[in-house]
Amino acid sequence: MARYRGPVCRLCRRENVKLFLKGDRCYSDKCAFDRRSYSPGQHGQNKRRKLSDYGVQLREKQKVKRMYGLVEKQFRSFFQRSERQKGITGTNLLSFLERRLDNIVYRMGFVNSRTQARHFVRHCHFLVNGKKVNIPSFIVEKGDIIELKEKSRTVKTILDSLSALERRGMPKWIEIDKDKFKGIIKDYPSREDITMPIQEQLIVELYSK
Repeated sequence: MARYRGPVCRLCRRENVKLFLKGDRCYSDKCAFDRRSYSPGQHGQNKRRKLSDYGVQLREKQKVKRMYGLVEKQFRSFFQRSERQKGITGTNLLSFLERRLDNIVYRMGFVNSRTQARHFVRHCHFLVNGKKVNIPSFIVEKGDIIELKEKSRTVKTILDSLSALERRGMPKWIEIDKDKFKGIIKDYPSREDITMPIQEQLIVELYSK
């Protein structure tokens, strides 16, 4: 399955929740979800209907998958990896998703969206423990240091995004030093640290069928 390349505001409207896929636009009056909070399409305003249990589980999986910008094969791989870990499968899954390098770069405020984060990671703008990493799905560990390359510290897009970090909120499990353009993973994210409206148990039930 190819990555979705269409209008991302349609995804928020389809899942009936703001997924913050367009950075600053999601916080402005131009947000399509705030202006038209119904399903996309010609009959979107009349499309809401009661879903079956399977439908509810599927929509939850699609929501989380789209939130983090993954295709089905990637998402299922993370789920299978979560099952093999000790602990609660759903919580493990969210922890893995939060610890992806592209998500870390987004959480640290270097970029406005996870899509933008993948772009900058692939172009080697970031170092992990002093080494170049250009794999967006790279999983960071406790104690890892993520920093912006010195040559990239004048990029206007990054500077503008850092100035708006407080608006998005800073995660407690990451220690961020804006002046030095780096952050340290202080701990693994707990379930309480993930504030988006996610019901991970529905995803577990879907894949357990």
